[in-house]
Amino acid sequence: MHALRSPVLLSSVVAAATLLAAPLAQAAFDQTSLPDAVKVPAGHKVTMETVGVGEITYECRAKKDMADQFEWAFVGPDAKLLDRGGKQVGTYYGPPATWASNDGSKLTATQLAVAPGGMGNIPLQLVKANPAMGMGAMQGVAYIQRVDTKGGVAPATACAAGNAGQKQIVKYQADYIFWAAQ
Repeated sequence: MHALRSPVLLSSVVAAATLLAAPLAQAAFDQTSLPDAVKVPAGHKVTMETVGVGEITYECRAKKDMADQFEWAFVGPDAKLLDRGGKQVGTYYGPPATWASNDGSKLTATQLAVAPGGMGNIPLQLVKANPAMGMGAMQGVAYIQRVDTKGGVAPATACAAGNAGQKQIVKYQADYIFWAAQ
C-alpha cells in the first residue's frame, strides 16, 4: 500500500495542515509584571493591542526659567500603529498626543503616570483617554498604556546656545494597549 493512501497517515497529514493553517491563539495582555503606577484600574478590559513604530522629534531649547541652559525638549511623536500581525490599523501623532484608527475614530489623552522603561528607552506610561471623536475602534477607550518601549530617548548630542532651535529625530517602538470599562 502506498504511504499516502494509508488512512492513518492521510489523517495525520490533514491534521498537521489544519494546525499550520489555523491562526495561533494569542494570550490576552497581562499587566501583572508592570509597575503599579502604570497599571489600569480593575474593571477594565483590553479592547485593542498595537505596536507603535515611528519617530519622536526633539528640539534644542533653553530650559524654562534658565535662559542660559539648554536641553533637548520633546516636540512630538509620529508613528504607525500596527496590530500584532503587522498590519497598520492607525497612527499616533502630536501634539496634542492623538491616537487615530484607520476607521476614522480618534482620541487624545491626559498623562496620569510614568515608570522607567529601561536604559535607553522612553518611559512606560498610563494615560486617561478623552472621549473619542468619530465612531469606531477608539469609541469607549478609557485608558491607554505605553509598554515594552524601545528607544525614543532624547539625543545624546550636545544641546547649547550654538544649536538652539535645531531638531533631531529619533526612532522608537512601543506597545500601546487600549482599555475600556467592562
